[in-house]
Parts: sequence; C-alpha cells; structure tokens
Amino acid sequence: MECATTKPSKPSSNISEMVSKFAKVCKLRSIGVFSNENPNQNHHHHHHYHQSLNDNNVQSVGEDGSDATKETGFADEKIHPQLAVVPIKSNVYGGDFILQLFESVSALKLAYIELQEAHVPYDPDKIVAADEHVVAQLEALCKIKRSYKEKQLIKAKRDSSYVDCVQAEIKVNEKLLEKLKTEKRAKDAEIDQLRQQLHDLDVGNAVLAEKVRQKSLERKNVRVLNIAMFQDAFVSASKCVHDFAKPVISLMKASGWDLDLAANSVETGVVYSKRSHKKYAFEAYIARRMFHGMSLKSYSVDDVLRFDDPIDSLIENPNSGFAKFCRKKYLFVVHPVMEMSFFGNLDHRMFILSGKHPRTPFYQIFARMAKWVWFLQGTATSVDPKAKIFAVSRGCKFSDVYMESVEEEDTFIPDGRQSDIKVEFMVMPGFRIGDTLVKSRVYLQK
Repeated sequence: MECATTKPSKPSSNISEMVSKFAKVCKLRSIGVFSNENPNQNHHHHHHYHQSLNDNNVQSVGEDGSDATKETGFADEKIHPQLAVVPIKSNVYGGDFILQLFESVSALKLAYIELQEAHVPYDPDKIVAADEHVVAQLEALCKIKRSYKEKQLIKAKRDSSYVDCVQAEIKVNEKLLEKLKTEKRAKDAEIDQLRQQLHDLDVGNAVLAEKVRQKSLERKNVRVLNIAMFQDAFVSASKCVHDFAKPVISLMKASGWDLDLAANSVETGVVYSKRSHKKYAFEAYIARRMFHGMSLKSYSVDDVLRFDDPIDSLIENPNSGFAKFCRKKYLFVVHPVMEMSFFGNLDHRMFILSGKHPRTPFYQIFARMAKWVWFLQGTATSVDPKAKIFAVSRGCKFSDVYMESVEEEDTFIPDGRQSDIKVEFMVMPGFRIGDTLVKSRVYLQK
C-alpha cells in the first residue's frame, strides 16, 4: 500500500466525514469479503488490510463506528449489498440533482466493495486502483455538492431578484390602489350629491304633479266655478263703487259743491224721481272712469286676493300690475281740483306719483273698489277667451235679459211695460261670459 499512501490527501477529513455520513444515510452494513479459507490462515493479510485502510484515511465502519470485520464474524460468503435506486422524477425542486447524488453514492459503494475485494486475496495493484477509484468517486461527490451549492446560491439570487421585482410591483399596485380608493371616495361623494339632487327633484316633481292634478280638476269645473266667482266679484265691484261714491258726495257737500250742478254735468237733462237718486249719476261717473279703456286679458289675481286689505298688497308689491292700475285709475278718477277742494292739498296725488300708496281712509276705499275692477278685468277671459264687456246707451229700450235696474222697486217690471221703459244712463257695464250674461246696471226713466 506504499503507492496508496503517496496519493494526495486533499479530501482528507472531508472525504472521511462524507464516507461516514453516506454510510449512515444509506444504512451501510459492515461488508466483509473473504474466501473459504480459514480466517486464522489469513490473519496476516487481514492485519495488512486494516493498515492499508488506515493509511488512506478510509475505514470500514458500521453504524456504531466499529470495525466491520468484528461485526461480520468472518463470514464464509461474499455479501453484496442490494443497490436499489429509486427512480426520481425531475422537477423544479432538484430531481436531477437527487438522481445524480444517488448514482454517485451507488458508484462509491461499488468502489468500496472493489477495495475490499482487493484485500482478499491481497493484491497491491488492485488495492491502489480501487483506492484511486474510491477517491475519484469521493471527488465526484464533492463536485456534486459544490455544484448543488452554486445552484442554490444562483437560485437564491434569482429568487431575491424576483422578490425585489414582486415587491416593487406590489408597491406600484398599492399606490394604484390608494389612487383608486381616492377616486372611489370622490365618486361616492358625487353619487351622494346626485342622489340628494334626485331626491329633491322627485320631491319637486311630486309637488308639481299635485299642482297639475289640482289644475286639471279646476279646469273641469272652471266654467261653473269662475262664472260664479265672476258674478260675485261683479256684485262686489258694484257695491265698492257705491261705497266710494258716498265719501266723494260727502266731501263735495263739505267743500260747498253744488250737487245738482255736479250731477247734471255728469248726466245732462236727467229727471230723477227722488233727489237721492242723483247719487247714481256720481256712481255712473266713477264706474265709467274705472272701466274706461278696459282691455280684457288673463292674468293672475292671487297676489291681490290673498290680502284682505288691498293696501297691504300695494305696499308689499309697489310695482305690481295691480299697483300700476291703482295709480293710473286714481289720477283719472279724482281730478286735482276735486282733491284740492276735498283736502286743501294734493298730497295723495304727489304721494302716488312718487310710486307709493297712502294708507288713508279715502285711498283705502278707492283701493278696495280698484281691487274688484282689477279682478273682473283679469278673470273674464280666463273663464272664456271670447268674453266681452258691453255697455248700454242712453235712450235704448230696457230688456231684463241684458239689464237690471239699480232701484229695487224696478226689479219686477211686467213684460208688457218693458218695451215702453227706456234707459236714462248706465251705472255699471255688463259682461258676456260664454252663454252667461252678467247684466249691466242701469237707471231707468220714470
């Protein structure tokens, strides 16, 4: 074994350690190869065999590290281990490497058996060759180990690079996620706002639908209801004309006016059955001025009707259509000379010309009369677009179809006498609304 001892010892303890480990892993039993000769006859050779193994740092060991020859008891037969190689499928976890490892271990075991066989019978050349074969297999095993470590290192670097890429991608996706969350919150806020707007619109539509429904119901009965309302307003307007004429007559008396002369200037040559009937001349004058140039047109009168006192409407809406109507008609009905004689000044006129409306008893009575005249003008065509206002001329024959007397005693006039009675003057004009006639009010000849 001199040649064997001259071999380089670079595997040294590592090779010895690997032999021991793989012996344990593969559960190698102590293997002795002997001839049928008496063991005692080969004592010298057996001693030389152990010396050769010790020189090469290679020992035959069992699981407990004892000499293999002691455990076998010098068996008469050659014992060869059954080398069963389990087929390993190649996969991403190193199946090829495991297959190479088992093949290398199997080759090492065979080389080790050759080394044992070279000792019995003792053949130095075979021992050297077998020893070199064992060393070569150990070096191949070390090479596989180094290759495995290198691959693991490369794999670790590759995995680390892959992890870095994945982490970078995760960070990008997290930023994108935060951006999407911010956009989602903005969209949610916009959705809430739109839902509130939709709710408001639904509420508004419900209110409008109810108004439309009510208007539809009103239209079904508008002719009956509005004609009745119009007739009531006509009666109220007639009464308000009478109510305004009373203070005018009283102020004329207090101012020293000649009522007979004044009445005659309004209606010339009229014969009154009673002196008190001259009040109708002044009422006719006021009504004629209030209805002068009236153009029937449809407009809303709700703002005026919702106030009991029309002065409140004039103060709240000083530039409304009703306010302009009052201003125009007051200046037309009450002459400056008349106002000066009544009050000693023109304060009412100047106040009205400035765009305001005085809250005086005289103007309040006037505004109440103007309210109902304004109502008649604005609702006639609402009831019937073809509504008309008509007047009765002096001297025409009386007809209870178109007229009614201002005097109660003339209410029931026999049909036979109607052709003989004539009109002295008209106090209030009449209206034709659809098939309904709102009779004009007249003073008859006596």
